Amino acid sequence: MSEIHEQAAPAVGIDALLEEVRSGYERIEPRDAYEAARTGEALLVDIRYAALRERDGLIPGALVVERNELEWRLDPFGSHRLPEATSHDLRVVVICNEGYASSLAAESLHRLGLHRATDLIGGFQAWRAARLPVSP
Repeated sequence: MSEIHEQAAPAVGIDALLEEVRSGYERIEPRDAYEAARTGEALLVDIRYAALRERDGLIPGALVVERNELEWRLDPFGSHRLPEATSHDLRVVVICNEGYASSLAAESLHRLGLHRATDLIGGFQAWRAARLPVSP
């Protein structure tokens, strides 16, 4: 009986992983994201879970997509895509609560070919702190 040994990736902590992931694209500040969405240059995608959205409110015009559905909903070739997922050139700004999970989500979208995907520095909390629009 032969054993197959796979080379395991070296262990890395989450801070190092975030640094590596974020080095692959340019993140966006809240005011720049607001302007990009306002002018139709970017699609804001809120991946926060329901309890946070209920507690803190929503960004008007942002598309709400649960994190576990993100890739299926934004893949332009996918059978479960949203109407907004029109092309791999779509500029998507992923928003989580504080800007950590969104970095990993943006990297995942890059793997799908959405090369303009990015995430919001500081997440929803930074958006709110910048006094940008929030609806209850």
